[in-house]
Amino acid sequence: MEHNHSSDQHTHAHSHEHDHSSNDQTTVQLFMAPLFSFILLLAAIGFDYYFPQPWFTGWVRIAWYAVAYLPVGLPVLKEAFESVIKGAVFSEFLLMSIATVGAFAINEYPEGVAVMLFYAVGEVFQTLAVQRAKLNIKTLLDQRPDEVTIIEDNVPKIVKAETVKIGAIIQLKAGEKLGLDGILLSDNASFNTAALTGESKPATKVKGDVALAGMINGNKVVQVKVTTAYADSKLSKILEMVQHATAQKAPTELFIRKFAKIYTPIVVLLAVLITVIPYFFVENYIFSQWLYRALVFLVISCPCALVISIPLGYFGGIGAASKNGILFKGSTFLDAIANIQNVVMDKTGTMTEGVFKVQEVVFQPGFNKDEILQMVNALEAQSTHPVATAIQEYVGAINHEIPLVEVEEIAGKGVKAIVNNKELLVGNFKLLDQFSVPYDLDATTIVYTVIAISYDKQFAGYLTIADTIKEDAKATIDALKSYGIKTTMLSGDKSTVVEYVADQLNITTAYGNLLPEDKVAKVEEIMNRNETVAFVGDGVNDAPVIALSTVGIAMGGLGSDATIETADIVIQDDKPSKIVMAVKIGKETKKIVWQNITMAFVVKGAVLILGAGGLATMWEAVFADVGVALLAILNAVRIQKMKF
Repeated sequence: MEHNHSSDQHTHAHSHEHDHSSNDQTTVQLFMAPLFSFILLLAAIGFDYYFPQPWFTGWVRIAWYAVAYLPVGLPVLKEAFESVIKGAVFSEFLLMSIATVGAFAINEYPEGVAVMLFYAVGEVFQTLAVQRAKLNIKTLLDQRPDEVTIIEDNVPKIVKAETVKIGAIIQLKAGEKLGLDGILLSDNASFNTAALTGESKPATKVKGDVALAGMINGNKVVQVKVTTAYADSKLSKILEMVQHATAQKAPTELFIRKFAKIYTPIVVLLAVLITVIPYFFVENYIFSQWLYRALVFLVISCPCALVISIPLGYFGGIGAASKNGILFKGSTFLDAIANIQNVVMDKTGTMTEGVFKVQEVVFQPGFNKDEILQMVNALEAQSTHPVATAIQEYVGAINHEIPLVEVEEIAGKGVKAIVNNKELLVGNFKLLDQFSVPYDLDATTIVYTVIAISYDKQFAGYLTIADTIKEDAKATIDALKSYGIKTTMLSGDKSTVVEYVADQLNITTAYGNLLPEDKVAKVEEIMNRNETVAFVGDGVNDAPVIALSTVGIAMGGLGSDATIETADIVIQDDKPSKIVMAVKIGKETKKIVWQNITMAFVVKGAVLILGAGGLATMWEAVFADVGVALLAILNAVRIQKMKF
């Protein structure tokens, strides 16, 4: 056993080493061009100012600087040319191209090279930050082993996980990770689901339950039958979602793009004016001097810091959220959740456990409570309703000796059978009304779901059944309220139950007895009051409301596929407190993005004024541009280190 476990770890480690080594390779490649230019530039500056060489003049000097310029300058010139062809004439690439070609035109070669060199370095850092964030998300989510042990003709055999066919049987030793989704064949097992839910508390599964790729088996050998191909597992879907998430742009990002379209032509025009206008007002006007100022102005005004740091800020937010088991399907939703005004939630499975338990048992005098409960248990065992499970849990083992005949289910009311030639009814009070059984009780006064029992045409008593509220539900509502967010509960359960739960949790408004279409109508009603709505639900029937709301949140990323497809945010464990965490991460991301925007504008504004007045050289301009971009990158990466 020892041996096998270590071999499993070895293959996993090996795949990660491969990941890292391929990453290191790309890092080296990324730095090649800037490094080459940097060495040539340093040498040239040395020859120019510190240890002059007789041969380093004229065309040799120009050619030297040109060779230093090309590795870092060509990609930018190419981008500028391509965007002009596409119709996006004014881009930051064009600004840089004009500025550096202009610098060469007025013999300021070192500055021309430096602008491109520092820009290239900034780009490398941005690429590395994005790669790191992507790798973080990937290693965090792709927790599947590369190899699994399958049982063929009763013999265990180690194979590559991606080659396993549906229907194969995987054997898992204690502490091993499941490679594919499947159903449990062993009687019971305990799994650590941290990879999928961020929740390390073990989940107990029984025979026939779904076990997902990435779950770690507890303390004994178990067998799982594969139900989905490697590429279609829940974990692959989640990975894919996160990869796509980065393609969805937030309004702030789109705003900056639009802004650059207006901003760049203005800057180019101002640069032209800085060169031309002094001719009419300055006595000893030197063209190259004013052109240099205009070029400095152009370099400073490059919106690189904004273009780089804003997407990176959102990327950091998506990464930080996925680290905590919350998946945002795009940066748009980080912005949206930060501004949510009303969180509308489903009750069962979202705020409550979705597991029913018997709360109280009330019998009329003269009836043998134990005997009747045994009959009720035997009769309910014929039904798949959650109520039946609750009764069985309360009463215990089913007595199969009880002679049940003429069992029939009466839709929406309950079940009827004949036991010992006497009629047994188990269901709601409408069932008793239908069979004209008299009872002296007002059912509307009972908060919980009521199961009425009649035996031999007489009302024998009733059980109440209720769902338990999740442990962090109350804290969640309080935290949302502290952010000034309204809360609303919509449920298909009976109104008295919904109001009782809402009251326990301190939820502002609650509605019960709703069909899926009623939920849609209620959410539309709230949105018509111009409130932004986040709807939180877990079932298939919640998909329409999730699609309609400003932000749709699916509870239990292990829940229904339809809901996960339509949701904008998927919370991978069933904890309501993650709703609050999602809001916090949204707010923090927004804060960082705006810090970056403000910083870029302030620094650039200051240096622009100095540049136009001839007080800043091309070097200050470069630092204003690249320096701000690097600070913005560092600020954006900070969110991944935060604790939420």
